[in-house]
Amino acid sequence: MYPVIKINLQSIKKNAQFLNELCASKGVDVAAVTKVVCANPDIAKELLNAGIPMLADSRMQNIVKLRNAGIEAPLMLLRIPMLTEIAQLVDYVDYCLISENQTLKEIVEKKGKKETKFIFMVDVGDLREGVWYENAQEEIDKALDIAGEMLVGLGTNLGCFGGVIPSPENNQRLLDIANGYKFDIISTGNTAALPLIENNTLPSGVNHFRLGESIMLGTDATGSRKVPGTSQDTFTLECEVIECDKKPSIPIGKTGRDAFGGSPQFEDKGWRRRVILGIGGQDIDPTGLFPLNECMTVLHASSDHTIVDVTNCEQKYKVGDVIRFRLSYSALLRGMTSQYVFKEFMV
Repeated sequence: MYPVIKINLQSIKKNAQFLNELCASKGVDVAAVTKVVCANPDIAKELLNAGIPMLADSRMQNIVKLRNAGIEAPLMLLRIPMLTEIAQLVDYVDYCLISENQTLKEIVEKKGKKETKFIFMVDVGDLREGVWYENAQEEIDKALDIAGEMLVGLGTNLGCFGGVIPSPENNQRLLDIANGYKFDIISTGNTAALPLIENNTLPSGVNHFRLGESIMLGTDATGSRKVPGTSQDTFTLECEVIECDKKPSIPIGKTGRDAFGGSPQFEDKGWRRRVILGIGGQDIDPTGLFPLNECMTVLHASSDHTIVDVTNCEQKYKVGDVIRFRLSYSALLRGMTSQYVFKEFMV
C-alpha cells in the first residue's frame, strides 16, 4: 500500500551510536528525541540498544506510549507542560522542562508514581520558551523555593524558533547564570549545537544535549548540512503515480491563492511531462521531498496531490509506478504523524 515510509532501523541505530559516542567524548549526555517518529516503540528500543541513556518527547501521549511499550529508561518531557497534563506527568515523566513557576508549583503539589525532576528553561536569544536570561536569577530562586533539590538543572533552546545558531557566547550566557548554583544538568544543545562539539568550542560545563534530527535523518536543518559521520538513508518515502500527462508549465487564466492560501510561482518552460502522486499536503511537507532520482523536480502540492516534473528523466513513468524520496525533518514529522501514510520496517 502507498504512500509508505520505509524505516531503516540499523541506520538509525548507527547514527545514535555515533552521536552518543561523539557527545560522550566531550562529557555530554544525550537524550534522544522521539517526537518526529511519534515515539515508535521499535525505534525507541533501538536507540536504547545504541547506548542512548535517556529518551525525550514533547507530547504526553508519546511518553505514555513509551511507558506502555515497556520502556523503563528515563523519559524527559520536552515541551513545557500544560496544567491539564499534570495528572499524567507525575505518573510517567522522570525529567520535565519548566519555565512557569505556577506550573512548577502545581506539579510539586501533585503526588504521583514518579519523583519528577525539573530543568528550568532560560531564553538566551531564540525567543521560544524560557525566562529571559537577564531576569533569570530571580525566577530560578523562586523555582528552588518551590522544588528544592528536585530542580536539578538549567536548559535553553536555540535554532528552533528564531533560527539562532548555537555559539560559545550564547551557551556561556546560560553557564554564567548556572555558576551561581549547584546544578547537575546544563542542557543547551540540540542538533544545531553539534558543531560546537565537532569544532571543540563547546564551553566547559555544558553536559546535556537533546538530539532528534541528527539521529533520525543525519541532517541539521538550522545549519543546512548533513551531519558528519551520520547516514541519511534512514527513512525513504515511496509514492504511487496516479496520473501521467503533458501540460503547460504555467496556469491558464487569472490566478488567486492555492488550496492552502499560498501564492505559488511558475516559470514558463513550455509544455512539460508531469506525474501526479497519491499524497499531498495533509500527509507531507512537499517542500521537504528530495527525489532519489535527481532528474525530477517537485513542483507543488494540494492537500491530496503532489505534482512532479519528470521531463528530464529517461524513464517514461506510467500510472502505478513508484517514486522514492528522502525527507526533510518537517516532511518526516508530518508523514509519520499522518494515518494515511503507511510505515514499514526495512529488512
